[in-house]
Amino acid sequence: MFAARTAARATPRMALSRAPARASRRNYSSESPKQFAGAEDNEFNRERAHIAEHAAASGELWRKLSIYVAIPCIIVATVNAKIRWDAHWEHVAHEEHENPRAERPEYPYQNLRTKNYFWGDGDKTLFWNDKVNYHKKDE
Repeated sequence: MFAARTAARATPRMALSRAPARASRRNYSSESPKQFAGAEDNEFNRERAHIAEHAAASGELWRKLSIYVAIPCIIVATVNAKIRWDAHWEHVAHEEHENPRAERPEYPYQNLRTKNYFWGDGDKTLFWNDKVNYHKKDE
């Protein structure tokens, strides 16, 4: 009885799912598409064509700006950042040579610890950088 009820309920849906073939434009037609398919040349259609032309011109402008302005600016900014990065680390290495970290004072507001962190040795924060940060544990 359960199978019969399920089949009876599904039958109308299956019948509706088979839609009749519609008579429409052929997909592989050899005739060229018209500018206004099925419409007249009126003010509304001329305005729509004008908007489409304007959108194409605006899109082309932004494509050219992206290629000829934005990409070179990104390249120049990348080269500038690399030069400054190298100069910074050269300065840090020079400063480390003159004033080692062992001789630097540690102020009371630096590296406050109320309890150890649960990762690593418990002294370094999650964003710890050994090249920049320092901490004197014995003091």
